[in-house]
Amino acid sequence: MYNFSYTRLKEYSKQLSAHTAAKKQKGLAIEVGLELNLKTKFSCLPGLKGKDRDPLAVLIQISYKLPLTKASTKDMIVLTGWFCGTYREDDLLEVLLKTFTCLTLFLYNGSEALKAIVGTWFQRNFDCCFSRLVMSSQDLTWLTAIWTGYDVSGSVSATELVFFVAVEPRVDISYAIHAEYFNTLWNDIHKSKDEVTLEEVDNLFQCLYSHFFRHFRIHLSATQLVKVMASVASAHCEGKVKFHNKDCLIRVLGFITELAINKIQYQTRGPCPQCLGPPGRLTCLRHYPCSAYYMLYRFLPFCYSGCETCTY
Repeated sequence: MYNFSYTRLKEYSKQLSAHTAAKKQKGLAIEVGLELNLKTKFSCLPGLKGKDRDPLAVLIQISYKLPLTKASTKDMIVLTGWFCGTYREDDLLEVLLKTFTCLTLFLYNGSEALKAIVGTWFQRNFDCCFSRLVMSSQDLTWLTAIWTGYDVSGSVSATELVFFVAVEPRVDISYAIHAEYFNTLWNDIHKSKDEVTLEEVDNLFQCLYSHFFRHFRIHLSATQLVKVMASVASAHCEGKVKFHNKDCLIRVLGFITELAINKIQYQTRGPCPQCLGPPGRLTCLRHYPCSAYYMLYRFLPFCYSGCETCTY
């Protein structure tokens, strides 16, 4: 986010409250600071950091007070969301300019319409980009393997994989594996103590597919993995993530952050939104100063040279 300041959270709360109220009242102008039934509160979450260099997470709560209720009645929370980014590597943070705050993830629980309003306000004020984190089948297999290796205290649930079969009517196949058996299989495959390799993930799922075919004569390799549910967390291909174990929260966020950054790196660029410069270049800093692609220019597959039309 460009020019985001942690010292202005109260000001942001008032501005977003007025913006949300105006949107809900179909565009009517709302004065900032006016008493509203719909209120927004910004605050920091200092505990949601993997390392000291990680930026402070920001919590956003939108609450609503029903008309004609007592003043002592608690407001009803209609949207809770937080921006965060826990980075396993410091490469991105080292090249980031001081005017940028890199909070890669926005996790929320609540109204989809309110989330869209919040996203519009942030994009307009901080020149950032909101998009759903779509996870491919390969992304989900990678997360499955990583989460299998986590040591979880207390009761451990079975790992459940949901596969989509492209037929009409829609068919989903649920495949549950006992946690102890799954962990034993993964330990036999995963020899390295550090990095999880693509070959290891492929071997793990090839074993699962072979076992399933032996019993049911169904080739899961011809289907699409759409959901993973493990003891530490669950993830859906549409970007829905649920955390099941607070002790593993930071580690899970670290891998989801890495996944989101990889998605940003390999998205293609269109023309500059202001001068319509040629595609395949980064947006010029004059017209789009906080592009996520500018922050990651060192890691992109094409060179950074700004917008050719603007020659900035």
